[in-house]
Amino acid sequence: MKKILTVALVLAVSAAAACSPKRVEGTKLVAGTPAYKLAQDLAKVLPVFDPDKNAVLLTAKKFTVTAGDVAEVIHNNMGNAAAKLAERDAETLRSFAAKAADQIAERKLLLAEAEAAKISVSSEDADKAMAAQYKRAGGEDKFLEAMKANNVDPAFIKKMVIEDEMISRFLEKNVFAAIPIGEDELRKAYAEDKTATVRHILLLTQGKPESEKPVIRKKMEGLLARAKAGEDFAALAKEFSEDGGSKEKGGLYENFPRGMMVKPFEDAAFTVPVGQISDIVETQYGYHILKVESRTKETEPFEKIKLNLADSLKQTRKAEAYEKFVAGLKNKAGFVAAKF
Repeated sequence: MKKILTVALVLAVSAAAACSPKRVEGTKLVAGTPAYKLAQDLAKVLPVFDPDKNAVLLTAKKFTVTAGDVAEVIHNNMGNAAAKLAERDAETLRSFAAKAADQIAERKLLLAEAEAAKISVSSEDADKAMAAQYKRAGGEDKFLEAMKANNVDPAFIKKMVIEDEMISRFLEKNVFAAIPIGEDELRKAYAEDKTATVRHILLLTQGKPESEKPVIRKKMEGLLARAKAGEDFAALAKEFSEDGGSKEKGGLYENFPRGMMVKPFEDAAFTVPVGQISDIVETQYGYHILKVESRTKETEPFEKIKLNLADSLKQTRKAEAYEKFVAGLKNKAGFVAAKF
């Protein structure tokens, strides 16, 4: 499954809340505001969003994240489009809310670290960052029109952009600064397969209750047995796969490079012998089985692609370093997610 299928929620919250010596309680929404109305609508699907109860979704030593925080951030990021979330089923909305609460808390921690390290963004740099936003929208006027049409405060966007820059600068200086890529490592990476072509079958678990997962896995076990017994894999994919991006092509994903697919899928695509079928692979989307059709190696000379290869490896190392660093912050902060 391609990474781009993941719906990413870009979250912005105040760094001040994470820096207070006392625990800072989460946002309580004010009646009559757009975020309050959104929370009311979402509560019809998932009662935890009730804005008057303002349930705690996550606690840490210095702050809590409430349903009010999540509703406010969703509104500020999605504007009028946030109303469509009320059309989701309860389990999908529950998963969305839990992920949003985790991301809000994660961002609080990162902003606190950036402030503690005295990372700042000048007015000139903030203006440059906003100018880039305007350019992508076709100019400042069009940007402001789009914000108004979606009921989003432009000041929130500017605040988010500044905080993003603070976090980025902190990470570059304190987490990503020492990521060495040696010549031997580059040559080893050069010798590895560059792309893979696979067919796969997906049975979705994303957004479904945990109680359904054993049944879905049992169904996938049956499909795996049929595929390994010699049934046509493409035909099975067309009939049973729930991946809309490849189902009609018999589950085919052609010549994708490393870094494009979610990691468990990629690991199988680049390790299962060509012509063979994987065991069941679980990702954030659900259960997969893959048949590896082919793999290719780099054809360009090593010296010609050396710099690009180094950059690619560094991005991978950055992702690994980030995950490790954030996991340490969460552990130190005493994260406890509520069950709801």
